[in-house]
Amino acid sequence: MTEPTHAPAEVGEDALTDLHDRLRRRRSSEVVFGGTPAPGVNGDWLASLARRWEDGYDWRVHEARIRSLPWELVDGASPLRVVHRKAGAEAPVVLLLHGWPDSVLRFERVLPLLTRCTVVAPALPGFPFSVDAPGRGMSVVEMADVIAEAMQTLGYERYIVSAGDVGCGVAEALMRAHTDAVQAAHLTDISEVHLEARLPDDLTAAERDYVRRWRTWTATEAAYGAQQATKPATLAAALTDSPVGLLAWIGEKLHSWTDHGGDISTVLAPDDILTWVSAYWFTGAIGSSFGPYASRMPPSNDRVPGDIPVVMSVFPGDLLNAPRDFVERLFSVHSFREHARGGHFAAWEQPEQYVADLEVALAARRL
Repeated sequence: MTEPTHAPAEVGEDALTDLHDRLRRRRSSEVVFGGTPAPGVNGDWLASLARRWEDGYDWRVHEARIRSLPWELVDGASPLRVVHRKAGAEAPVVLLLHGWPDSVLRFERVLPLLTRCTVVAPALPGFPFSVDAPGRGMSVVEMADVIAEAMQTLGYERYIVSAGDVGCGVAEALMRAHTDAVQAAHLTDISEVHLEARLPDDLTAAERDYVRRWRTWTATEAAYGAQQATKPATLAAALTDSPVGLLAWIGEKLHSWTDHGGDISTVLAPDDILTWVSAYWFTGAIGSSFGPYASRMPPSNDRVPGDIPVVMSVFPGDLLNAPRDFVERLFSVHSFREHARGGHFAAWEQPEQYVADLEVALAARRL
């Protein structure tokens, strides 16, 4: 275990007292339009989680588990806190990159399955457990530069990147700006901002369908991203002050983006959800976690250089799965693996399948 000072600090009793006081004073927010509950988070489900958060959920139990992870603080122009578990000197190095609205906790279930690899899982800058949360948020390009510097400081010149959501944008930025360092990549998403760039004139039928699905998704599901991109300070003010507001904002995404067949507790138990949300609440990171949204620009739709082998994992419950045709415009696709189950948080939802695909990337890595 690394020294305790490298782990995130313990939450003070005053912060716990403040949270419970705010939860006791929460107000109901039932909204009905035309006799029908408004779209969005289910009020009864939210109320049950809020009651559990106020009385019954024990943060200290989960905090102890989180702090027991092998944390390390990497010095640099932008210090980076990482979970760093070493294997043998010749072991391959895997860089795990999480997304939003989660944290390194996304990878808790895959860490025990990667025993033959050295693993580095950064708390992305501005996200829970990072050194600079709350504070400055970063674009995925800025994050990639910070992480590349940290990996060099740790002594790792070459590594395999495995990522989801925002982490996939960081992974792509690493592949473009630090090409020689990336031996292979394992991705569960590609950023939808590629669709905001100029699209090629020769789209296939599958790609045209992808564009249509993206436009529908943008009109019906993407308002959260537009708000986080265009008015992040307004949203951060509300969510930093209200635990139930934060629980609704994040909880709705956890419920919508996981593949649970109607019962989210089969994928994320109530205390798992509350731990993920508590990570944002106690670190105050929600505003700075909007950095990749507020600072994003459509990336180049040119092919990533270097012929880096990419393994693409497709889980049916994810947000917007790109067809192979589109993925191959950007990456050198070694394997395109479609799964029967799983959603946006595949490393948590389907850890064995996630690691199996990562193993394919490990076998294909450039030596």
